[in-house]
Amino acid sequence: MSKAIATVPTESGWKYLQQLCKHWAHKLDVELGEQKGVVKFQEATAFMTSSETALVVELEAMSDEVLERMKGVVSSHLDRFAFREAPLPFDWKPA
Repeated sequence: MSKAIATVPTESGWKYLQQLCKHWAHKLDVELGEQKGVVKFQEATAFMTSSETALVVELEAMSDEVLERMKGVVSSHLDRFAFREAPLPFDWKPA
């Protein structure tokens, strides 16, 4: 299992987290709770939590290749919803 985590500075983390979960809920298994969400992709899972100053995204994937691809999927979708702030700074680190 490959893992990475990014802390994305934004004051709209909760808003973006909700938008991402609602967007993906049409095709994927999604859990949305208080200030957190989980999206289960076919080969990866995204765990997201928000605070007043950031959105934290943790990815778990079947392989390094899938992890790299999913980093791009998550960041591009987030930038689409955060178009006023985009591109958001994703500093992915091994988790």
